[in-house]
Amino acid sequence: MELSEVIKQRASIRVFTDEKVVIADLKEMVRRAGMAPSVNNYQPWKFIAITNSHLLHRMASEVAHKISTLPNSDIKRAGLVKSQVEWFATFFENAPAVIALAMESYETVLEKGVSISHEEINRMRNYPDIQSAGAAIQNILLTAVDLGYGACWLSAPLVAKNELESLLNITSPWKLIAFVAVGKPKISQKPSNRKNLDDIFELME
Repeated sequence: MELSEVIKQRASIRVFTDEKVVIADLKEMVRRAGMAPSVNNYQPWKFIAITNSHLLHRMASEVAHKISTLPNSDIKRAGLVKSQVEWFATFFENAPAVIALAMESYETVLEKGVSISHEEINRMRNYPDIQSAGAAIQNILLTAVDLGYGACWLSAPLVAKNELESLLNITSPWKLIAFVAVGKPKISQKPSNRKNLDDIFELME
């Protein structure tokens, strides 16, 4: 499929059929994710593909429990809001596959020559490690479409980050960053409306 067509067709898919994701296709998604640009070409990532439905259920349960324990705001609809968030944070439980992205800290060239901490440099540069993660995840999303699947990028489950890291055996120096749910779309879904080019483009000559 042409790249422009893949980009046009990509949508956040949250409801999947029961059809399994071919392992070779999961590997291809990760292979292309690993080709994304990263800070200092450090490639500080690893990807964990989860197809075990029991494990996905345990993960979703931990996320749901964590959300239920968050203190309610003073609005009347607080309970409803939390219920809606819970669904968006746990629908991955019914996905045929979920790809978890974990990253380790990178060493910047700058910190070798200045007396500023890695954390401060990372903040000053607006977290290039997280920007690198976004590039890798975008490659997964586009590859999923290219291979005939649907996918959705998730960060909401990270409310239960510690519990999820434990279930996935992610230990220091690795940290859980995000998930991508993958599978065959159960229903056809058009991409969301996007802003017009004139609204997002500015040229300074």
